[in-house]
Amino acid sequence: MCAVKNFWPTLSEEWGVDTEYTQKGNLRLGKTEAHLKKLNTLAENCSNMGLDVSMISAQEVHDLNPYLSDQVIGASFCPTDGHANPLTTTLGYYTNALALGVQFFTGAKVMALEKYRGRVRKVILADGSVMEAGDIIVAAGYQSRSIIHTIGLDIPMVDEVDCALVTEMEPVMFPQMLGTADADFYGHQTRHGSFVFGAVAGPEAMMDVDKERNDFAHAATLGASCRAVEGYIPALKNAKIVRTWTGWCDCTSDGVCVLGRPKEADGLILAAGFCGHGFGTAPAVGYMLSQIVSGEDTLCDLSALRYERFTEE
Repeated sequence: MCAVKNFWPTLSEEWGVDTEYTQKGNLRLGKTEAHLKKLNTLAENCSNMGLDVSMISAQEVHDLNPYLSDQVIGASFCPTDGHANPLTTTLGYYTNALALGVQFFTGAKVMALEKYRGRVRKVILADGSVMEAGDIIVAAGYQSRSIIHTIGLDIPMVDEVDCALVTEMEPVMFPQMLGTADADFYGHQTRHGSFVFGAVAGPEAMMDVDKERNDFAHAATLGASCRAVEGYIPALKNAKIVRTWTGWCDCTSDGVCVLGRPKEADGLILAAGFCGHGFGTAPAVGYMLSQIVSGEDTLCDLSALRYERFTEE
């Protein structure tokens, strides 16, 4: 909510790039009564936290999106949700950061953190070089776990594999973000016309995947994902896939990220465990990280995201 309200609507103008931000809502679809029960619980939980999410009928779903299968009997709908292009958005952050004097070091693998006089002060790289700073932010996805373990901290999380696919350009169909009650796929149509879909991994999750690479998705996973998409959007039955890839989501044991300063590690700031929601929340998270470094009050209350929730009894 914080990112949607305060950042995404003006990001293209601020960064001078087209983020392709489209705020046309998010439909999470259901085909069975069990699906609707699950979606209703989701909608109630979100609504209790202040998010505009409600259940809509089969007729309302098809009025919003006539391309959906007749088997869809209802959905949850969040009208304030949207989607954007990660490539142009991150490029905007990168180029503007360079213009502001930020230095980027690529291929600099972090091996450990080190304390000096009780404060986290040093970052040790694989080549033996050392970087020092008054504040160190660890935002390294699942690898954050091994990095902070070098100073005795741990975040209980796993790295879940997701796959993604992109289709050829299709006629304009609908602007909403889509998902399903069973989470068998999620995605949207881009401004270019192609569709981008993601899905939880199948065989990849059981394979010894080289995590330095993410340039393939298993055929069995793709087949299942395509069948799921076709089952909800029949018009994409003959759509051709132009590329696929996999990625790793840093997922905490309670499904909520860790954001803020751990009490037992002065000088350290954590931003990890985003459970697949990192891109959407990133503008707000980045802004609040700058507030934490500056000692300001954060835009949102982050107490529920504190590291200590895993150690408190």
